[in-house]
Amino acid sequence: MKQNIVISENLERSLVVAISECQHDRVFVLTDETTKRLCWPKLSSMRCMQEVTLITIPATDTNKNLESLALVWDALSKGGATRHSLLINLGGGMVTDLGGFAAATFKRGIDFINIPTTLLAMVDASVGGKTGVNFNGLKNEIGVFADARFVIISTLFLDTLDMPNLCSGYAEMLKHGLINDERMWAELVGFSFHNPDFVQLQRMVGESIAVKERIVQLDPHEKGLRKALNLGHTIGHAIESFAMEQGRPMLHGYAVAYGLVGELYLSVCKTAFPVDRLRQTARFIREAYGTPAITCDDYPKLLELMKHDKKNTSGIINFSLLANIGDVKLNQTASEEEIKEALDFIREG
Repeated sequence: MKQNIVISENLERSLVVAISECQHDRVFVLTDETTKRLCWPKLSSMRCMQEVTLITIPATDTNKNLESLALVWDALSKGGATRHSLLINLGGGMVTDLGGFAAATFKRGIDFINIPTTLLAMVDASVGGKTGVNFNGLKNEIGVFADARFVIISTLFLDTLDMPNLCSGYAEMLKHGLINDERMWAELVGFSFHNPDFVQLQRMVGESIAVKERIVQLDPHEKGLRKALNLGHTIGHAIESFAMEQGRPMLHGYAVAYGLVGELYLSVCKTAFPVDRLRQTARFIREAYGTPAITCDDYPKLLELMKHDKKNTSGIINFSLLANIGDVKLNQTASEEEIKEALDFIREG
């Protein structure tokens, strides 16, 4: 079943249509503490939201775990949810990932709708059917592929975001530009965060989602082409997991941005990616995201985390690299020495 992605001009009208097309003897809305405070007020007065049961879990990625998942299952069960009930996930990637997994597994699967409220969730987490939770210190270690019936994208929520969260989502858009084409990449590296144009950003969000949607439709279960979406993520996830272990969690998009710098460096070394494109992209990322707090002493741990990546086979670290903008080379490998050089390049700043 293809999920319907709606770029909404009128959130209430879009919600009414989406709910009417889903099974819904009862409707539940999942938020975290942050989205309940900032985003739920934009929906709570709508007529279609008057009979819903609200479920709220603790915020931040550190709570994307089995404990929060059990809390959602428990609330659905106590709220009288059946196989014909509907869960609406209102929040960032943490909420859409965990809520999607809860819906996909409760009573062997109930319908769910995603309403992403962060730029990151709009262009990444809520589209493509990946759901899951973190486990044993590893990102998204447990999960299933399950499509939301509807994903409703409304830029109404962008004004609730601070600059770091805006930047976090933008990193995934930058990745989509790199794997898509020169025109899209050039517009993305030319965008100003000092004076953001939200009309331009809304159009770019639509284009970004279209890139991901096209790739996911061609390869829904990540057997081949969909691995292109992993650009920046092998190194990025390791940096993100390391930061979480250190007790200083990092926004996902910042880790991806650093991963893009490292993996474009590897692309220059391994697949002849143009050096000037690396320099331009790295300059944009360093100005917007700075550099991560890692040292040479952290490299063994980072390499260990990369070896746990789900894309690997037989313990060999796998990368999606670029020969040029829009020209993705899948299943590339690099030596530990080359990876350490890439980490050096990320830290140079």
